[in-house]
Amino acid sequence: MVTLSQSTANAANTRIDLEPRKRVLVVEDEQEIRQLVVLHLKREGFIVSEVADGEEARQVLSTNEFDLVVMDWMMPSLSGLELTRWMRKRPQLARTSILFVTAKTEPEHIATGLDAGADDYLTKPFDTLVLMARVNALLRRQDWLRSQPETAGSNSRVTVGELTMDRESYEVLLSGQPLELTRSEFRLLESLLMNQGKVCSRESLIEQIQGEGVNVVGRTVDTHVFGLRKKLGAFADQIETIRGVGYRVRYSPAK
Repeated sequence: MVTLSQSTANAANTRIDLEPRKRVLVVEDEQEIRQLVVLHLKREGFIVSEVADGEEARQVLSTNEFDLVVMDWMMPSLSGLELTRWMRKRPQLARTSILFVTAKTEPEHIATGLDAGADDYLTKPFDTLVLMARVNALLRRQDWLRSQPETAGSNSRVTVGELTMDRESYEVLLSGQPLELTRSEFRLLESLLMNQGKVCSRESLIEQIQGEGVNVVGRTVDTHVFGLRKKLGAFADQIETIRGVGYRVRYSPAK
């Protein structure tokens, strides 16, 4: 049983804003858990909206912008997994971070959630300190991505040989044909392309493709690279394995 004291609730409204506040949507059908998450987010100064099922969340996301969605997996009308896949098909939601908070704890569930497009995954029951650490880590990474300096042309569009990536629309074209990549594969390829010619360590790639706090090992990256290479066809040869370190995309001077 979660109880919310009046004094704690009042503290949620006493924060002084020194910078623009982040907008968070909480999607959770269990009322007590939803209230707990909302309370802690408000105490940190976030602007928080809440809904009790996936279908209502889809309607809200169709007309409103959020920096982060914290969602359960198992919900009535539309599951968190279905909602995540719907979000990742929409360019306007491509940069909205997603954190799963769910009772599904098996490794295959975590892998499925991340590959569907979630940025991080927290299992129930959870510690609120860990929850807020995950939330803040995702938003820090989001701010970092948005702060990267623009390169020649457009920072959102990267072209290497026959491969073109649009980082805003989450579209990847190979010889003009679209590629179907998972969220993790897209992030992996994005990191390699943005560091063309430089070696990316397994540790840095883990942080980029799955966020902070996710307990994975270097072999996870190797598995993603293997799947990515299969989809890249002839371009797969551009991704070099640097034994004992990580991977890099060969440097190809612009013609």
